[in-house]
Amino acid sequence: MAVFGLGVEEVGMTDFIVIAMSTGRGKMRMRRAINLSSKAHPGPVVHISDNPMDEGKLIIGYESGIVVLWDLKSKKADSRYTYDEAIHSVAWHHEGKQFICSHSDGTLTIWNIKGQGKPFQTITPHGKQPKDGKKPEPCKPILKVEYKTTRLGDPFMILSGGLSYDTVGRRPCLTVMHGKSTAVLEMDYPIVDFLTLYFQEPYAVVVLLEKDLVVIDLAQNGYPIFENPYPLTIHESPVTCCEYIADCPVDLIPALYSVGSRQKRQGYSKREWPISGGNWGLGTQSYPEIIITGHADGTVKFWDASAIMLQVLYKLKTAKVFEKSRNHKEDKQNTDIVDEDPFAIQIMAWCPESRMLCLAGVSANVIIYRFSKQEITTEVVQLLEVRLQYEVNDVDSPPDGGGGDRDPPTPGAASPSPQTAGPPTHPSTSSNSSDGVRDNVPCLKVRSTPLKQSPGYQVELVVQLVWVSGEPPQQITSLALNSSYGLIVFGNSNGLAVVDFLQKTVLLNLGTVELYGSNDPYQRQPRSPRKSRQPSGGLCDINEGSASEDRCKSPTSVLACNHPQLYNGGGGRGAKMSRKLSLPTELKPDLDHRDNSFSRSRSSSVTSIDKEVREAITSFHFCETFARKGDGAVTPCLFVGTSLGTVLSVALNLPPAGEQRLLQPVIVLPSGTVARLKGSILRMSFLDNIGTLVPPASEPWYETNTAGADGEERDKARKRRPVSVSPSTSQELQESQYAVVVSEKQAKVVALPSQNCIFKHSITETSFVLRADVVQMNIGNCVACFCANGHIMALSLPGLRPLLDVNYLPLTDMRIARTFCFTNLGQAMYLTSPTEIQRITYSQETCENLQEMLGELFTPVETPEAPNRGFFKGLFGGGATSLDREELFGETQAGKASRGLAQHIPGPQGLEGMKGAASGVVADLARARIALDERGQKLGELDERTAAMLASADSFGKHAHDMMLKCKDKKWYQF
Repeated sequence: MAVFGLGVEEVGMTDFIVIAMSTGRGKMRMRRAINLSSKAHPGPVVHISDNPMDEGKLIIGYESGIVVLWDLKSKKADSRYTYDEAIHSVAWHHEGKQFICSHSDGTLTIWNIKGQGKPFQTITPHGKQPKDGKKPEPCKPILKVEYKTTRLGDPFMILSGGLSYDTVGRRPCLTVMHGKSTAVLEMDYPIVDFLTLYFQEPYAVVVLLEKDLVVIDLAQNGYPIFENPYPLTIHESPVTCCEYIADCPVDLIPALYSVGSRQKRQGYSKREWPISGGNWGLGTQSYPEIIITGHADGTVKFWDASAIMLQVLYKLKTAKVFEKSRNHKEDKQNTDIVDEDPFAIQIMAWCPESRMLCLAGVSANVIIYRFSKQEITTEVVQLLEVRLQYEVNDVDSPPDGGGGDRDPPTPGAASPSPQTAGPPTHPSTSSNSSDGVRDNVPCLKVRSTPLKQSPGYQVELVVQLVWVSGEPPQQITSLALNSSYGLIVFGNSNGLAVVDFLQKTVLLNLGTVELYGSNDPYQRQPRSPRKSRQPSGGLCDINEGSASEDRCKSPTSVLACNHPQLYNGGGGRGAKMSRKLSLPTELKPDLDHRDNSFSRSRSSSVTSIDKEVREAITSFHFCETFARKGDGAVTPCLFVGTSLGTVLSVALNLPPAGEQRLLQPVIVLPSGTVARLKGSILRMSFLDNIGTLVPPASEPWYETNTAGADGEERDKARKRRPVSVSPSTSQELQESQYAVVVSEKQAKVVALPSQNCIFKHSITETSFVLRADVVQMNIGNCVACFCANGHIMALSLPGLRPLLDVNYLPLTDMRIARTFCFTNLGQAMYLTSPTEIQRITYSQETCENLQEMLGELFTPVETPEAPNRGFFKGLFGGGATSLDREELFGETQAGKASRGLAQHIPGPQGLEGMKGAASGVVADLARARIALDERGQKLGELDERTAAMLASADSFGKHAHDMMLKCKDKKWYQF
C-alpha cells in the first residue's frame, strides 16, 4: 500500500511526493521528484516499484509520460525520463538496468537507466509499419506490459491491449512477443489483470478475466492453456435448470468420472496445474452428492458436490442428436416457439439407480439416454413424433350450473392413435395444406446420418411434438421417468403422453379433460387451436400481452417462463414461471387469479365467460400403490397432478419382465380422481403404514452393449422391485399407504386405498409455493417448501406439523425461483447469479460442523534466509548493497515531519470508535476507583482487628504476671 501527496513549497511550482509504506513503521519524505522547471502538474502516479537488484532505487511513473528514478538513501532524483504519450504501466528488466513503459498510442518504449533523453527502443506491436519510415499508425492503449527474460533465448514481452483500431468487434486479447514471433491470444471476457509466473525463466501467465481465470503455458508451442481444476466455467453457457441430489449410489460418481475423464480435451497443456496453495476443508458428510446443470446450448453437466469445491464429472451435449440448420430463415420458421437457443434444456428426469436420463428441451422434444461404458455407433436415431394438441368442443352446462351427470367432452385435435417410430431414413412427415398451414412438422430435425456415441450417456429414443394445423406445439411442463416400468410420461397445457421406450411406442395420448372421463368437475369453454395461446403452463401472465410475448422464447433470460424440475425416480413438477414475474409485489394479482380460479371451479353458478379453459399437467409420480378406491392390492400406477389442483390416477398393466415385456403391450387405463387441492399440484409422494418413504420402482444399472453371455444377468436386472403383499381386512387397507400431495397453497395426506384425507395443512394464504419436495432426514421424512415471499418451511410427515418457518430470501430474481431445489438430509441450493451456486442447509448436524468444512486460503511458509554476500563481490562493488528500510523509514533518520504536513495517528475506527474507547477508559477508571475503595475498607478492618488482638495480648500478659506473683512463694505441695 502506498499513499501519495502533492504540495507546493518555495516560490513557484515545486512538486514533492510523500510516500507512506505499509512495510515500515515510519514515513519518508521525498522532495523535488519533478524537475524544478516544470510548470504543469505531472498528473497521477500510475506505477511505483523498486529496482529488482537495488532496493535503494525507486521508479515512479506518471500518467503524463514522466518517469523518475529516485534514490531512497540520498532522497533525490537520479534521472528523469520524458515521453510524449501517456503511460499506463511500467515494468523492470530483471537485471535492473532497463525498464519498459506501455503508452496510450499502443507503443512500448524501452529505457536504459543510465541513458538520457530518448528511449533505447520503441516498439508498436500491432501497428502497421509505413514504408517511408514514418511513425506507425496509433493503436489502442496498452494497459499493462511485463518484461521477462530467459537464460538462453530471447526475452518475453507480454501485454494486454494495443490492438489496431480497425479490429472492430474483436474479443479482448493478450499478446505474447518472444523474439520475432508475436502470438495474439483471444479471451472470452475482458481482461482485468495478468501476472507472469517466473522461476529462473517465465513458464506461465495467469490471466484474470471478468468471469474466468485462465493460465497460459509459455513452455509449449502455441501457448496452450492449462485445464482448470476448479469449476470456474459453470457459466460456460447460461444455466437454465439444475438439480441437487444427496445420498446417491456410491458407485455413481466413480462411473461418471471414468467416462468423463476419457472425453477428448483438445488444446490443453499436458503439464500439471502450476498454482498450489491453501488447504481443503474436511467435509463432514459421509454421503456422495451430485449437482446436475442444464444449459442454454443443450449441454448437461454433472458435478461432484461431495467436497467443498465442485468438480466436473461428465459433460453431455444434446445438440449432436439434431441436424445443424444450413438455412437460417428456414430454421427460424420451424423453431417459431423459440427464437434463440433451440437446444436449451428445460426439464430433467434422472434415475440414479439405473443411471437413465430423460431431458425435455425448450423446442418441445424429449430425449432418453442410457449410460454405457462402451463406445457405439448408432446408424439411425430412433424417433417418435406425437401430435399433442387438444380442442374442447361446446359443452352445454346443465340448468343447475353443474353438479349433475353430463356427457364427456370429445377430443378435438388430440390424436388418440399413438405414433410409431420413424423408418430408418427418417423421411419428412411434414405436410402443408393448400393455404400453406404447417402440419406434422417438428421444431427440430433429428439427424439422419450415423451418430458416434462415446462412453457415457448414449441416446436411445427421441420424442418430438409436432405442429398441428398451423399451431406450434406447447412446451413441455412436466416429465417423469421410470426405469423399472420402461415408461416415460410428459405433459403440457394440452394433455399428456405415455411412451414405452423399450418398445418405442406411444401408449397413451390424451387431453387433460379425457382423464376425468364422465366425472369432469369443470365446465370447459370452447377453444380453437388457432386462437391466441397461453404460455406453456405455469403462472398466468401478470401483464396480459400478445401471444408472442407470452411464449417463452429463450430460457437464458433472467425472467424465464419455466421452472424446471428434476424428478428423482419419477417425481413431478410443472414449469411454473412466467416471463413477466420478477418482483414479489408483482405476484399479488396472480395470487388473486389463482384463488378465484379455485373458487370458480367449485361454484355451482359458473358462467361461460369465467370458465377455466386449459388445465395443464404439472406433476407426475410413478409408484406401486392402489389405483382405485377400495382396491385390495397394490399395482403399478401413475399419479397425475394438474394446474387446477386435481390428482388423478392411471393404472398400468405391465407384462412379465424379460422377453415378454418387449413383445406384449402395456395397458394404460385412467382410473379417476384421487384428491383435489387449492392451487397447482407441485409434488406427490407415498408413505407406507409406518411412515417410511416408498421409493418408486427402479432397476439397477446394467451394461446394455455387452455380449449375449450376460443376457441372464440383464433379465434379472430388468425385473421390477418386489412389492409387499397388501393386508386383506378393510381396516388394515385404510392404513396400507399414505399419499402426500403438495400444491401451491396446501398440503394433504390421503390414506389409501380409502382415499380419505387424514391430515391437511394450509401452507400460505398471501403467497404461493414455488418449490416443494418430500425429503429424507436422519430422523424421518418431511416436506420442504420454498414460497414466493421468501419463506422456507418444513412440515412433518405424516402429521404435517410445522417444523420450520424462516424468512430466508425474498423472491427478487426469477433465477432463484427457477433453480431452487431441495434434497435429502437437509440440503438445498439455488443460483444467486449466472456464475454462482449457493448451497444452504436446514440440518442442525451440518450447521454444527460448518467451521470444520471451511478451507484455508493461505498456507504458512517460512521465509528463507538472505544469501551471504561474498567478500570479493563486496570489495569490488559487484552489485548494490541491501537496504535497511526500517532504518531508512524510521523516525530517527527521517526526522520530524514539517508543520504543514498532516500526520496520520492510528486509532479506533471513526467517531463512534473514539466514543467507545473513551467510554471504555472511563469505565476502567471507575472500576479502579471502586477497587481502591474496597481495598481501603478492607485495610481499615484489618487495623481494627490488629488493635483488638494487641489489647487481648496485653490483658493476657497482665493476668499471667498476676498469677506468677500470686504463686511465686508457694511450695509445690501447696497447690
